[in-house]
Amino acid sequence: MDDIKSALEIAMEKVENLGEPTEEERLQWKYMPEGSKIAARYMGQDCNLTSELGNYDEKSRKYVIDGASEVLIRNIALPDSDVAKRKNKLAMDGLKEIKSDRVGLENIYSKIRRIFEHYLDTGTEQRKQAYMSLKSDFEAQVKQALQQQLGSAMGMQIDVEKQPQFQNEWRKRKSQLDSEYLNLLDELKQELADLP
Repeated sequence: MDDIKSALEIAMEKVENLGEPTEEERLQWKYMPEGSKIAARYMGQDCNLTSELGNYDEKSRKYVIDGASEVLIRNIALPDSDVAKRKNKLAMDGLKEIKSDRVGLENIYSKIRRIFEHYLDTGTEQRKQAYMSLKSDFEAQVKQALQQQLGSAMGMQIDVEKQPQFQNEWRKRKSQLDSEYLNLLDELKQELADLP
């Protein structure tokens, strides 16, 4: 019975084996959250990113920039609304201010812009066709169900677009259509994160 350790005892042993944090880890823990806060304020258009970063010494600035980069990259999304487009521009402009590899950054941005253009052009048409196809299928199913129940569905008009089942199915289909774009965008966001 003495051999059995509690979860707390096991956790405490693991913590003891970790050792003391390095100076770099301490700086990271302290300054990355500060960078995240600065980027959040910047995205809310409540601060100047460059001047805020100027308040930190060389040693801590790297971690502040890392924290800010994470938030800015996370804010890049598919341009499915005007708000998303504005956030993308703001986040990408912010990354231009803090990333030192301008050529690498612009190469990734051109790939992101191509994804966005395709999403807005070809992708919009694909989503429209998928929506109309789904609507047509649902209308046929509803008419068939009404005919079976009432014997005749003549003259009955049902707006399938307002049906919860239709909305749920459309969300699933749209998610499937968007997933390819999201996967490509996630790869490019990882490349952005890896840039100095």
